[in-house]
Amino acid sequence: MSAALRTEGLGKAFTLHLQGGTHIPVLGGVDLAVHAGECVALWGPSGAGKSTLMRCLYGNYGAGAGRIMLRHRGADLDLATADPRQVIEVRRETLGYVSQFLRVIPRVATRDIVAEPLMARGMARDEALDRANALLRRLNLPERLHGLPPATFSGGEQQRVNLARGFAPFYPVLLLDEPTASLDAANRAVVLDLIREAKAAGAAIIGIFHDAEVREAVADRLFDVLPQQDAA
Repeated sequence: MSAALRTEGLGKAFTLHLQGGTHIPVLGGVDLAVHAGECVALWGPSGAGKSTLMRCLYGNYGAGAGRIMLRHRGADLDLATADPRQVIEVRRETLGYVSQFLRVIPRVATRDIVAEPLMARGMARDEALDRANALLRRLNLPERLHGLPPATFSGGEQQRVNLARGFAPFYPVLLLDEPTASLDAANRAVVLDLIREAKAAGAAIIGIFHDAEVREAVADRLFDVLPQQDAA
């Protein structure tokens, strides 16, 4: 069976144009494959490029070299060369991303933020809102907050909104960047259950988990991301 997501020789560097065109290599020759039903934890020292790799996989950063092959609609699509229309389609149907930061349109209610990707897939509004409210309750976000915009929420509350939005659509491939960083023990336990359930349903998950207990609880294996100067 082909991988749900794989990279072949993926590379990324940044050029600092305001500092004389300084060239900073971050990733080089990354070959990663993740299959349905497994969770791979990115591993490496701070500054090795783990978050850069995640952003390349999601398309926030363009790849400097190599390929990013995603199983989408029954075929492999190279995200490194996909056009913007294809990227939007992939993010709607196949590839989810829970970052460390919640970025939303101001004044939109929390339940609508969580329900939006479900409705984008064609789910009826009432059904989408029911699932959104259920996930928010499961993540211990008080019901009184569901109808409020999350801009004034605490960091932990915003992260729970982020998680609900990311897990709601059952993406076949899910990227998790420090999903439990702002959470207490009770909500970390909920997130662990959500990850396990997503794996059992066949999702391929790539995550950055600095919490060792979380990493050991959900990761099937580690993938080393080496600082570019140390990479072969």
